[in-house]
Amino acid sequence: MNKVICGVDVSKDWLDAHVWPGGAAERFANDTAGIAALCLFCRSHGAALAVMEASGGYERLGFMLLSAHGMPCALVNARSVRRFAEAMGYLEKTDRIDAAVIAHYGAVKKTVPTPPPSTAQQRLAALVGRLCQVVGDATINKQRKSAARDAETCASIEAMLAFLKREERRLEGEIASMIDDDPLWARLGSAFRSLKGVAGRTVARLMAELPEIGLISNKAIAKLAGLAPIANDSGRRAGNRHVRGGRAGPRGILFIVAAIVAKFDPHLKAFAQRLQQAGKPKMLIRIALARKLLVILNAKARDARNEFANAT
Repeated sequence: MNKVICGVDVSKDWLDAHVWPGGAAERFANDTAGIAALCLFCRSHGAALAVMEASGGYERLGFMLLSAHGMPCALVNARSVRRFAEAMGYLEKTDRIDAAVIAHYGAVKKTVPTPPPSTAQQRLAALVGRLCQVVGDATINKQRKSAARDAETCASIEAMLAFLKREERRLEGEIASMIDDDPLWARLGSAFRSLKGVAGRTVARLMAELPEIGLISNKAIAKLAGLAPIANDSGRRAGNRHVRGGRAGPRGILFIVAAIVAKFDPHLKAFAQRLQQAGKPKMLIRIALARKLLVILNAKARDARNEFANAT
């Protein structure tokens, strides 16, 4: 028997809900009171699961509060839902139609609830995200300084850079304290840093943006980071397998760190040299190195988690 799904289309101000099957629909405010009303709406129609797209952060409050109210909730990929809609003939696009499509997608896909992150995980992700913003702002201001010509502008930029540097150090300290104070995170951090070239900021990015590391298979973690070659075969044709999708943040940091680690790790260095001697393109080598490093880190995280579980 198919379970009842409530699809929720998320925008900044509104949550549009649609129950599948049945077709009941209603709009709620995207705030605490509206989400509480949405939870009652789901329960009154016997919904076993609420499904919503990841919408650039606007979904976070609804996801967390629904989960806190005991309503199982799942986050799904917006691009997958859009392609499903087109395949099913939904050419129109409104908030109400989108909610119906999300509900239908959740039922067909047999979507399961997404576990809500812990309070500590949310704080770590927020701190790491803010650190990335501060570093980005510093880079922009350095570029502005190089183009500035008058002393007053240069002084203003210097003051801004000094403030950003202080904020960067403060955030790094907060993140390091969080990781050191958590026994599991501290063990994972030590395991990651056992590879020369993997620094504290890389550890923080991985823990914040790829918390599944060490919990899933090497193939699954590579696909999650967008470093898994996707099959492209049809009949007798064996097409080139390109990477696509996945989480851009972890992938970007792995590209940079893998090149550094390869300078010190003999196995990664030999792997890169074999690819170069085979005439592989530079981008393919970068991707292969990043994937190799991720697989190594995933194995180290798996061992660290097992050791922690056995020690407690």
